[in-house]
Amino acid sequence: MVHSSRGRSLFVQLVAPVVGLVLAGVLANVAFAAWFAGRNAVVMARGDRERIVETLSRSRITLTPAVLDALRRLTGSHVVVWDDVADAPGSSTLDQADLDAVRGALETVGNGGSVTIAGRRHAVGVVRASGVRPERALVLTPVKGLLESSLAAAWPVLAVATATLAVLVPLGLAATGRLAARISAIERHVERISHGEFGTTLVAATATATPVDEVERLAGGVDRLSVELASLRSSLVTGERQRLLGQLAAGFAHELRNAITGARLAIDLHRRRCTSRGGPPETDDSLAVACRQLDIVEEEVRGLLALGKPQFQIPARIDIASLVDEVRELTGPRCGHTGVALTSAAPANLQLIGYREALRAALVNLALNAIDAAGPGGRVTLRGEDHNRGIRLIVEDDGPGPPTALAAAMHEPFVTGRAEGIGLGLAVAKAVAEQHGGTLHWARTAGLTRFVIDLPPASPAPAPEPVT
Repeated sequence: MVHSSRGRSLFVQLVAPVVGLVLAGVLANVAFAAWFAGRNAVVMARGDRERIVETLSRSRITLTPAVLDALRRLTGSHVVVWDDVADAPGSSTLDQADLDAVRGALETVGNGGSVTIAGRRHAVGVVRASGVRPERALVLTPVKGLLESSLAAAWPVLAVATATLAVLVPLGLAATGRLAARISAIERHVERISHGEFGTTLVAATATATPVDEVERLAGGVDRLSVELASLRSSLVTGERQRLLGQLAAGFAHELRNAITGARLAIDLHRRRCTSRGGPPETDDSLAVACRQLDIVEEEVRGLLALGKPQFQIPARIDIASLVDEVRELTGPRCGHTGVALTSAAPANLQLIGYREALRAALVNLALNAIDAAGPGGRVTLRGEDHNRGIRLIVEDDGPGPPTALAAAMHEPFVTGRAEGIGLGLAVAKAVAEQHGGTLHWARTAGLTRFVIDLPPASPAPAPEPVT
């Protein structure tokens, strides 16, 4: 049995009043039955006595011992004929010993009095004889005692009440015990919620769709509260993490953009100096490679800016094939350096309304992750597809795949399986996908790791360019 540790338990509060009310009702019924039985006993004795007296007073028969004995058997009352001349009892239905014991009382008792015979009280009625002899008849009607009358009337009530309590109390204890246990479980559940244990539920998943009673509806409401609080806490934690990540990313992006600008200026200055001095051999494309590497870094900076404070952008029509080609060109030098084979494909006329630079930054991050995962001799594929009237962007590699321990948290910032990685590539890609109303997901099948950006089929029309 479950009881609360603070104050009176719900079990006691439910059982005590019920049992108390039943007992009070039983006692009240017994008391009323006893009073009513005693009252009826007195009234019935008086009525019997009065009827016998009235009958004898109207009768002209002689009160012989045979007549007295017949009256005794018919009415249950004793009759004593008192001879007023001899001032002594005559015929009687009493035993001689009982008659001798009450003779003194009978000499003085009047109509309505009482005498005790063999320990039992008898009411006395006096009948004056109508014959020639001056005699009177004393009718002694037995009167039940109060205790005897009460017990006789109360025992049926007590028997029924005892049987009722014998059934009601165990059933009440079982029912209230189950109810108290259920409410105590809800109390403990709420206590856990107050300590921050959100997301747990009481109602089983196989429960009926319609709650059976108020307690189950209460448990369902508490479960919904727990799940909603877990969702809110997750949203708050994610939002706070995203805000901090945005601040950090914006700071990184600002410093990297300054470094990229300085590097581009230095390369341009070097190229002009080389040109004025005859220039490098035409086959020397090292400066072009350096510029493409800076382009990759700039794309990553754009991805970091996507995590930071959102910039004002106007959605525009994007050709997916040209977008995939741009990503291939940007990541081609990295593939050549690491020995990874890169292929790309996208159908013509596949277009999307969105933010080109953000999507390009997301694909570059996914492609760079795939190149690192594939390693020397590996293969990476970039694809754009028409999927369910929407757009699907796929980056696939034949590397070993992410560590199993990180599979559930790969999209979280700063989660990475590479010692030299910082874990922002997938966070950038996820932020861009959500910016377009889409999703980022991944799967490991047939020895290939596939990251997919699914973008919704409906996109807003591009906003008009501001008039200058």
